Amino acid sequence: MNLIFCGTPQFAVPTLEKLIAEGFSPSLVLTNPDEPSGRGYATKPSPVKEAAVRAGLEIFQPSRLKDPGVQEKISSVQPEVIVVVAYGHLIPPWMFNLPPLGCINLHASLLPRYRGAAPIAWSIIRGERVTGVTTMKIDQGLDTGDILLQKEVGIGNEDTTETLSERLSREGAQLVVTTLRGLLEGKIQPRPQNPELATLAPILKKEDGLMDWSLTAEEIARWVRGLRPWPVAHTLFRGKNLQIWAARPWQSAVTHDLKPGELKAEGASLIVGCGGHTLLEILELQLEGRRRVPARDFMNGFRLQPGEMLQRR
Repeated sequence: MNLIFCGTPQFAVPTLEKLIAEGFSPSLVLTNPDEPSGRGYATKPSPVKEAAVRAGLEIFQPSRLKDPGVQEKISSVQPEVIVVVAYGHLIPPWMFNLPPLGCINLHASLLPRYRGAAPIAWSIIRGERVTGVTTMKIDQGLDTGDILLQKEVGIGNEDTTETLSERLSREGAQLVVTTLRGLLEGKIQPRPQNPELATLAPILKKEDGLMDWSLTAEEIARWVRGLRPWPVAHTLFRGKNLQIWAARPWQSAVTHDLKPGELKAEGASLIVGCGGHTLLEILELQLEGRRRVPARDFMNGFRLQPGEMLQRR
């Protein structure tokens, strides 16, 4: 099969590697241009490019799909199918209409739920117990194309966007291979999405990480898990930014009547008051200019004052 693969981050790497292992080695790999990284701002290739280099594949890195020569380059491959996994570009009509089998996208949700750029994070934040991966045919809408195949994946109580992404990327890789085989054999019947069931998962912004202590402890714990690895849940402590990397609803039989945002040391535990008279235990945190530490180390370094608060501003 003459195939083009488009992808950029680590999430896309298992699919590329699975395609190669299963005999669907791409004729061309599209990925984003190398970007400056680190203190010295040396350019760094995307994870997909690194994987493609290891496999000896031809790589193409256009900044925009509208740039001159891009359509000519892609069209010259005469692909039977184009596979897109977290590429980071809107696919134009000329491109998704090019291959006979279509432009196949792997999306990290059970469409039509969680259309958009951050489906994994929002599924955690909104308290879903089950999510999954979907292969679909790309059209002009935002994740609105016909569904090909889907696979459900459970969400654990301690899953973060990082851990769930890793599992979904593996399940998605297999689903893409199964989809391609099904299309070749004529065994898959695309089915339209029901727009009435659609929900949105917009890209996360830095300000989305600012914690609202009027929410319940359960809600805030989900935000903390969903916001890893970026933008990370944060608040203000003594006028400095404080990142919260891990937290859970307070499980102890010991109760306190703390105001939303009010901190208290309870033995080796650091707890904070939340909405609905609930309590959150902060497990791991990082104060501006310092390293990430367990709550016990944080409390050893800062003597909490009675009534001390975490602030939104």
